[in-house]
Amino acid sequence: MKRRIAVLTFAAAGVLSAQPKIVELPSDSPLVTFRLVFQTGAASDPAGKEGLASMTAAMLADGGTREMTYKQIVDAMFPMATSVSGRVDKEMTAFTAATHVDNLEQFYTLFRAMLLDPGWRQEDLNRLKDNAINYLRVTLRGNNDEELGKEVLYLDLYRNHPYGWHNAGKVSALQRITIDDVKEFYRQHYSQANLTIGIAGGYPKKFPQRLIKDFAQLPVKPATTWSWQEPEPLKGIRVTMVEKDTRGVAISMGFPISVRRGHPDYPALLVATACFGQHRTSGGRLYNRLREARGLNYGDYAYIEYFPDGMYRLEPEPNLGRSGQIFQIWIRPVEPATAHFALRAALWEYEKLIRDGLSQEEFERWRNFVSKNVNLLMRTKRAELGYAIDSLYYGIPNYKDYIQKSLASMTREQVNAAIRRHLQKDNILIVIVGKNCKALRADLSDNRPSPMKYNSPKPKEILDEDKFIERYRIGLTPSAVRIVPAGELFE
Repeated sequence: MKRRIAVLTFAAAGVLSAQPKIVELPSDSPLVTFRLVFQTGAASDPAGKEGLASMTAAMLADGGTREMTYKQIVDAMFPMATSVSGRVDKEMTAFTAATHVDNLEQFYTLFRAMLLDPGWRQEDLNRLKDNAINYLRVTLRGNNDEELGKEVLYLDLYRNHPYGWHNAGKVSALQRITIDDVKEFYRQHYSQANLTIGIAGGYPKKFPQRLIKDFAQLPVKPATTWSWQEPEPLKGIRVTMVEKDTRGVAISMGFPISVRRGHPDYPALLVATACFGQHRTSGGRLYNRLREARGLNYGDYAYIEYFPDGMYRLEPEPNLGRSGQIFQIWIRPVEPATAHFALRAALWEYEKLIRDGLSQEEFERWRNFVSKNVNLLMRTKRAELGYAIDSLYYGIPNYKDYIQKSLASMTREQVNAAIRRHLQKDNILIVIVGKNCKALRADLSDNRPSPMKYNSPKPKEILDEDKFIERYRIGLTPSAVRIVPAGELFE
């Protein structure tokens, strides 16, 4: 299979070229897949207009063009069985779509107009602002304790930072956004230099040149650049409790790390976190000790990159490229009576990971897993395009080659050394979503025992370990624990 990446970087006069970069993945597939990624996102939201990047992308993907209303676009795409999706993260905004090659001309005419000739109708903005506010207040804050906990973790870790609000924005800021704000954000950030075009499938040979020519209508501006600032350092173990009337208790915890794709220790930490808690996989240590051995919950996972919508996805979504990443542990909801014990058990397993690292057997098993799993991550053209664009962003080779080549010569000692360099247990933020938070805060602050009670017999090895875990000292003080009413979040 061919893979072509053309990166046009310098004009004749030595000035950075304004032309978009393009990633081509031609094949014999009758489907033509598009992925257009702009290097801008929520981190570029102006102060007081948090959510502007998201609203701008929504007006393109879910609004009308100058000549067609949104309903007319939806009606036109329905017979083609296609649609356009937009997604905004901190530094990237991605638009994706796929169509049968027989419908390419008809679809592309619509797609091009959506991104290059938007209608900017007030009724579209009103509808999309309502959607965003309902998402924050109802879908996320009201109905999704697991994703809520993870998003609060991200916001708290990046307090007073360009990453420090939800990608959808804040309710009060969304209410202030105007059509003129959206138009100005589009003019400032949707430029040729900010764009990477991805196309895959059985498209005509000269179609990529047509894309470049058409998107030359975008403004000629320098690419969006900003200096990365480190988040405020964590000092000790802190807990944010979200008070909410819910049946279970969702727990997330983590801290910023300096490792991202391209860092020498990235592949090693990928193996380490796979062993500790590969997403939606039943073989990791956390899963085995909390779910399998004790039946505490549905699943327990760990990550070294931002991973939103984890409860809906089996695999990460591409085009979430970030200048800074976090290490995160996700404990899916547990019964309120076992929340204190579950937190202690997760931290105990994490401490053992740092102290002991991986055994040789674990290393070989999970290195092999990661090496094979990278093939699954790119089994669709949509995903393969996304990873290729991410590789340009991070300045690394093709992601599959990058990972597999690194793993081929990796040793257990390198993985364990990377664990010791980057993972630590002294400065961690823990987010807990549940009800009756004051009682749990008292239990945590006073280091009260949290004995486990089971409905069925457990092996002696588990019961003996439980006696230690129920008194495991987390090291919290009352001042390190704060309680936030769920209704105050994202406002």
